[in-house]
Amino acid sequence: MKLIRSLQFLTLKPMITVINVGEDIATAQQEHAALAAELSARGDTVVFLSAAIEQELAELDSSERQAFMDELGISEPASHRLSRSAFECLGLISFFTCGPDEVRAWPIPAGSSAPQAAGKIHSDLERGFIRAETISYDALIAAGSEKAAKEAKLHKLNGKDYIVKDGDVIEIRFNV
Repeated sequence: MKLIRSLQFLTLKPMITVINVGEDIATAQQEHAALAAELSARGDTVVFLSAAIEQELAELDSSERQAFMDELGISEPASHRLSRSAFECLGLISFFTCGPDEVRAWPIPAGSSAPQAAGKIHSDLERGFIRAETISYDALIAAGSEKAAKEAKLHKLNGKDYIVKDGDVIEIRFNV
């Protein structure tokens, strides 16, 4: 592998196989379970979706879209499953930074430390890293606001050895 890695063969790249099925995705997953298992065994990430359903969902407004998805037993649009699968396939996670006028998601390799995540934002943040104040996305949403989360003391101060989790909302403390 070390000798041929520099040749950039497509067969060595992570693969996502998307299987377009009819409206009954659960039945199609059962029917194509052997194919999905074979593809997974060779290292592919397999995603089942129905392009016809996704086209119909795109044409509906948000309230009708959720009712249609509930009727079909779909918990989320295929675009969400596909993008999550792409991140997993590439070994990436996301963390968030928030400011008064902007919220931004930053993709980083899974297993990255807080200083490495800070370096993704700007090299000075990694160089002068002191601590990362973190809260999970779910905890922040459950609190209702950043102010309520701070009052409930849901934020944690983490040092240089902290491994960033997918969905962390981070404020970097640094000194350069």
